[in-house]
Amino acid sequence: MLQIRCKNNNVTKSFPEGTSLLEVYQEFADEIKLPYPVVSAKVNNVSQGLKFRLFQNRDVEFMDAREGSGHRVYVRSLSFVLYKATQDVFPGSKLFIEHSLCRGYYCNFKKKESLTDDDVERIKARMQEIIDSDMPFRRTESTTEEAVRIFSERGFADKVKLLETSGQAYTNYYSLGDTIDYYYGPLVPSASYLQVWGLERYEEGLLLRVPDWNDPSKLAEKVEQPKTFEMFAEKTHWDIIMRLSNAGDVNKAIMRGHASELIQVSEALQEKKIVQIAEEIDRRFHREKDPVRIVLITGPSSSGKTTFCKRLSVQLLACGLRPVSFSTDDYFVNRVDTPRLPNGDYDFDNIETVEYSLLEDHLLRLMQGEKVEIPEYNFVTGKREYNGKKLKLAGDTVLIIEGIHALNPLLTKKIPDALKYKIYISALTSISLDDHNWIPVRDNRLLRRIIRDYNKGAFTAQQTIAQWKNVLAAEDQWIFPYQETADVMFNSALNIEFAVLRTHAEIILSSVPKNCPEYAEAHRLLKFLRYFIPISDKEIPSTSIMREFVGGSSFKF
Repeated sequence: MLQIRCKNNNVTKSFPEGTSLLEVYQEFADEIKLPYPVVSAKVNNVSQGLKFRLFQNRDVEFMDAREGSGHRVYVRSLSFVLYKATQDVFPGSKLFIEHSLCRGYYCNFKKKESLTDDDVERIKARMQEIIDSDMPFRRTESTTEEAVRIFSERGFADKVKLLETSGQAYTNYYSLGDTIDYYYGPLVPSASYLQVWGLERYEEGLLLRVPDWNDPSKLAEKVEQPKTFEMFAEKTHWDIIMRLSNAGDVNKAIMRGHASELIQVSEALQEKKIVQIAEEIDRRFHREKDPVRIVLITGPSSSGKTTFCKRLSVQLLACGLRPVSFSTDDYFVNRVDTPRLPNGDYDFDNIETVEYSLLEDHLLRLMQGEKVEIPEYNFVTGKREYNGKKLKLAGDTVLIIEGIHALNPLLTKKIPDALKYKIYISALTSISLDDHNWIPVRDNRLLRRIIRDYNKGAFTAQQTIAQWKNVLAAEDQWIFPYQETADVMFNSALNIEFAVLRTHAEIILSSVPKNCPEYAEAHRLLKFLRYFIPISDKEIPSTSIMREFVGGSSFKF
């Protein structure tokens, strides 16, 4: 008999060897009473599907779709139902699940004729039939060679390239009825678990609607993101230029010795975009009516905002402008006046941590040609000080303000929009593992942050992962609501990036202890990174945004 401890209620019970997680949950269900249906579990802090069988004493924690790993299991399973439905209704069609959008997932769908509303209704109806029949998801383990042969026979070149270059001896693939597919994480036991979903046309493709993170009993509220969609479309165009669309393509290119070329082209495309932004700012700066005098830059954590600002400043200088950085940090309220979180900790991400009325007053006076004494925030004493630092704008000066609240209208509400140029930057990963396994944008940024924090000696990987949930919550509240107000969006992700990050992240993530909750995320990220062939960062330029995270930047921060 096995001793299984349920971490949801800290109770241990005995079970026969080979008992499934679903059977264990049924024994504990009345005692733990989760508010939403259980969709997965963590076994010794590793995410597993409910069909997973136990053969040793283990700690088990059951998850609903609110928790990150549970949400991923739900969406992954729903994606398979969508794929099967498209194949059943339109044999020979192609489905590409590309990226998160509008709090759902954008899917590129290709068939002989253009997609119509009636087509979408037929796909939805087939999805509902699959769910109503409670069709089971079945997992098969085989040698990777056998999996490659199976997917090759079915024309899945994307999965063949991924598996051929993964270095794995064995591979798990899934079937739903007579449809097979590959997913890099567990699925729910059967389709009836998927009761909350939606599907609609979006642009030329489909938008798969998924449950709300906080309340999985309802759909996540749709938020229109036309500019974000355009930025992803631009990145897809770059992928076409570089002949890359998935991890297998990247790995094959590396194996052929093209890593240097990929780095050079990726950096050139980013520099081209920065030049275009600088030239647009210059054009608006010199127009007779409402010349731009302030550039506002924001983006979520680890987007590369600091390096982007440095590179943009260089290009503005090349245009004949004089960029001057203006820090919102110097306008922090005294620490004793900082808002607090419900647990009593300081809420440093809150807009009220900035005395924005004073900041705006100084900006207005500077734009009117006045000389203004700028405060300096003393992070040791937690107080704002005036030390004689004065600023007066010259005729060719443009102010650059970078920070998480830069696009919040409270910060510059008295300054007409025509005088501001707003930039949103993020690492919007467009490359996928394969056609049905997208790479979450947040994973890109989390890996960057883990490496940077570790290199600076600021936090261990365990500490960074532990803080990440609060970071995301602050972004949802203070950054993402304003991203669509930007004049331009800049994507700081590189297609070659994960191959470089793997070299740095593996040893850091491997240091996370197996007996802590953060191990689940470290294990998942390690598994994901190992799909990419690692390469050295020696050919990454010293001015690259990646240098902000892996070290070796020529810019001073």
